[in-house]
Amino acid sequence: MGAGMSVWEDVVGQERVVAAFRAAAEAARVAVAARGGAESGAGEGGATGAADASAMTHAWLVTGPPGSGRSVAARAFAAALQCTGEVPGCGECKACRDVLSGSHPDVVRMATEKLLITMDEVKTLIGEAQRRPWTGHWRVILVEDADRMAERTTNVLLKSIEEPPPQTVWILCTPSADDVLPTIRSRCRLVTLRVPPADAVAELLVRRDGAEPELAARAARASQSHIGLARHLATDPGAWERRRSLLLAPISLRSVGDAVLAAADLVDAAEAEAAQATTERDAAEKAALLRALGLEEGGRVPPSLRAQVRQLEEDQKRRARRARTDVLDRAMIDLLSFYRDVLVVQLGSDVEQVNIDLSDAVAQVAASTGPRQSLARIAAIEECRERLRSNAAPLLAVESLMVQLRPQA
Repeated sequence: MGAGMSVWEDVVGQERVVAAFRAAAEAARVAVAARGGAESGAGEGGATGAADASAMTHAWLVTGPPGSGRSVAARAFAAALQCTGEVPGCGECKACRDVLSGSHPDVVRMATEKLLITMDEVKTLIGEAQRRPWTGHWRVILVEDADRMAERTTNVLLKSIEEPPPQTVWILCTPSADDVLPTIRSRCRLVTLRVPPADAVAELLVRRDGAEPELAARAARASQSHIGLARHLATDPGAWERRRSLLLAPISLRSVGDAVLAAADLVDAAEAEAAQATTERDAAEKAALLRALGLEEGGRVPPSLRAQVRQLEEDQKRRARRARTDVLDRAMIDLLSFYRDVLVVQLGSDVEQVNIDLSDAVAQVAASTGPRQSLARIAAIEECRERLRSNAAPLLAVESLMVQLRPQA
């Protein structure tokens, strides 16, 4: 087996997390052998020892900052649990390949494109958790957006996580351990990812996405090692210019009116980018639903079937809102990086700047303001992010931010 083919290949800069998951997968294999019969259990268990058995548990909470690769690490762990190769997580066996491609029947993945995971969706997951594995060793329930559950919804999960069937493993992913209830947190083993080193992210972009090494290094630094943002910058030709325009916009604002117009431009651009990402998919989904219902595209939908079409359209609207929120949040992260650079210059720190290509603009703002103003602007951006996440009207939230970012007379 080539070392490069392992399921851990894309879990970049997370050696400690990978070691914990490897140990758990090894312990899980021992548990499977013990389950299968006394003699095979003795054969495999003797090699690993009782100490390793404690490495495996039935509920995991995987946390880490945005872009650190939580979901990638969780999927790799799920693959290692189902692996049939010589070493758990080989990446070459059918089970590993099926998990990573999303087609393994015993790995149930929940990743919402809406603002919240619904109670019905969680009840469905709990039902899935009660089933015995079809072909794999475990029934793995992977919730990639566990922070998108309301408290009432999370409470419904509690019993299933507290007392899962012996062959079920729950893996919850959130940015922070504080994003789930203490009762859930206390019943899960916590695994925390760090911000990966920029050079590790750059290496991933070169290897996985075919990016030029110099561009990959620049994208990794500009994104502050956020893997998703770095990939966006390394693969979308227009991303750099859009980012440059965004970061320079607040500097040129001269009035509240300018700020309002700049906010409208930013929200319009976010909606256009979100629409570009979802329109084609929406049309394909609707066409597939109409075909499944035996209807022709553009034809009249009978009253008895309208509810199903309407439900799809509502789901698509929610997904579009989530996509817009994600694009705007990416813009907020970029703005944060700019004012962080300004603060670094103002404090005379030798920390490397994120936006080296905008060093003149950074120096200009740093010279014309003080650290207190920079900290206030950083706080305003964080407040805007919070308002966008809480489903506030995007235009109002961004207008308020732009007014606070404009240069003071």
